[in-house]
Amino acid sequence: MSKKKTLVCAVFVLVAAAVAVGGCSSVQVSGAEQTDRTGGKLLSDQMVLVEGGTFKHKRSNYSGGEVAVQDFYIGKYEVTQKEWTAVMGSNPSKFRGDNLPVDSVSWYEAIEYCNRRSLMEGLEPYYNIDKSQADPDNKSEIDPLKWIVTINEGANGYRLPTELEWEYAASGGQKSKGYKYSGGNKPDDVSWNWRNAGNRYLKGGWSWQSIENNENRTRPVGTKKANELGLYDMSGNVREWCWDWYEDQMVESGMFRVVRGGGWLGDVHTLEIKFRGMFDASGVGPDQGFRVARNA
Repeated sequence: MSKKKTLVCAVFVLVAAAVAVGGCSSVQVSGAEQTDRTGGKLLSDQMVLVEGGTFKHKRSNYSGGEVAVQDFYIGKYEVTQKEWTAVMGSNPSKFRGDNLPVDSVSWYEAIEYCNRRSLMEGLEPYYNIDKSQADPDNKSEIDPLKWIVTINEGANGYRLPTELEWEYAASGGQKSKGYKYSGGNKPDDVSWNWRNAGNRYLKGGWSWQSIENNENRTRPVGTKKANELGLYDMSGNVREWCWDWYEDQMVESGMFRVVRGGGWLGDVHTLEIKFRGMFDASGVGPDQGFRVARNA
């Protein structure tokens, strides 16, 4: 086996281990509305305006530098099954409930949701999706789709947050208090995780058998403590897709897409703001969901 093949196999095993451990014209949402500063569109209180700037959080992967983030909107909650079904017409989730986060959705399905919801709300779709040919930048050997997805940079439609935006928002942006997890230093205060997401509180080391016997599952969004920006579940509940390809010293770009925030299934360290996860773009899992963003 070649060195490249060996690396691909090794990374796939690591990803699998991380998963184990680590008829409507519009979408109706309740609450007050605020004015989008571009185009006069109205955003419900389901979206939070994040003031841009450089990172204040000292535990961030981007702290200590000059990396700057522009203003943007991000979902206060993870996309729920009610929201998903209103747009997509079906529900793929393992754990069912209107206010539970949608789970078992791939990166491609999340992209399609963003475009369809944009059209339903009279917004310009953010993504161009070409399913007729394979993406030359996609180097995955386990992705059967490999759609070419490009962006309309100035569009006002829904999209996935970039990894940079996600971490900035999770860390509290300009209001950051430097927490280890999004919203606090105690994981059980801010997240649904493998210890507290089942019938009883689990202690000791991570164990799949214990999790399965404990009937761990997703929980209704927004039921744990919010972070400094009023965002819920950015640590725990479901892992969240980001736009970017995952890349580091061991993994070349084009293999996996970024997932952030950890979930109810993975170990507690995956809930940390700085933890970077990866998953095949076509992959689905009962701990895999997302939240939406929009340009400001």
